[in-house]
Amino acid sequence: MALTLTSKAFKNGKTIPKKFGYKHGNISPPLTVNGIPEKTTSLVLIMDDPDAMGAVGKIWVHWVVWNIEPDKTEFKENSIPSNCVEGETDFGEIGYGGPAPPDKEHTYIFMIYALDKKLDAPKGSTKKEIESLIKNHVIEKAELTGKYAP
Repeated sequence: MALTLTSKAFKNGKTIPKKFGYKHGNISPPLTVNGIPEKTTSLVLIMDDPDAMGAVGKIWVHWVVWNIEPDKTEFKENSIPSNCVEGETDFGEIGYGGPAPPDKEHTYIFMIYALDKKLDAPKGSTKKEIESLIKNHVIEKAELTGKYAP
């Protein structure tokens, strides 16, 4: 079974409800991970906005979570699994930073990575730092996309 990432709040490629937006509640959506490979030691979740490149000149990072235990397959709404670590968003905050497109509808990508190791990275690490640590340790990855308009 392939690794998958889904949400009860929105279907892949469809609209993310307003309450998950940065200015409308800023609560993280419920997520479910399935098909985790057998040799997985930990999971990493990254949410970003590649469409921000046109508006702000870079891919905007909204959420970075690592050392998610492979048996923690449910992210409940507005929470993260226990014992995992969150990084810094491009809002300059640690934790979830919901969609906040400045100009038009953007597509947001939630990416889940199954790793063969746990990461030695402190709370508040950046997406760039986490991506450098997972190099050569990704067993499988999957994505979920959602759209959000201002």
